[in-house]
Amino acid sequence: MKVLFVLTSHAELGDTGKKTGFWVEEFAAPYYVLADAGVEVTLASPEGGEPPIDPSSEAPGAQTEATERYNQDAALQEKLRNTKKLSQVSADDFDAVFYPGGHGPLWDLTESADSVKLIEAFAKQKKPVAAVCHAPAVFAKVKNEDGEPLVKGKKVTGFTNSEEDAVQLTEVVPFLVEEKMKELGANYSKKDDWQPHVVRDGLLITGQNPASSEGAAQELLKLLQK
Repeated sequence: MKVLFVLTSHAELGDTGKKTGFWVEEFAAPYYVLADAGVEVTLASPEGGEPPIDPSSEAPGAQTEATERYNQDAALQEKLRNTKKLSQVSADDFDAVFYPGGHGPLWDLTESADSVKLIEAFAKQKKPVAAVCHAPAVFAKVKNEDGEPLVKGKKVTGFTNSEEDAVQLTEVVPFLVEEKMKELGANYSKKDDWQPHVVRDGLLITGQNPASSEGAAQELLKLLQK
């Protein structure tokens, strides 16, 4: 089993002068769920090389068992420094794709033609597509084979308006994930802020927040093992 992880290359948090990137927990927890089950995980990002980590995800309060394992995992850190360029990977070579969140994807992966093409190819080949927290934003421009938004009529979740409000970035982000999903015609659901919530609709898996990243990967693993 082979799964592609797609990480953001975007490091600027709007025009705040602060940094963003991907959220460590949303990368590490799913990575270990899959790798420990024998899945071969390949990492890619729009620019290739080392994707930026959101500094907030390295704060003491954001640490979990998975992030602590990552912090001790020199081999995975080395792998992360050498992600493949998104334009050089193909859905043909993988059984599924997983998008970790963090605020970075709101800027680059939503606009990336390579990412849009990739997700459309996975969907067309009837392969699972998973995204957690802010990463469901990557579906913003993705169409199904009928030319409709991929998520239209699909059950999904993603970072909520109230969670964005809680981290005080509502006015900074280019759009709100919850609003975008509704705008695209998705059947969006959520739980209370910061509670785990994973939704699977067919081959589409979404998680609400960092607490949902491990559960999203477990759902993906179930699909792969069918």
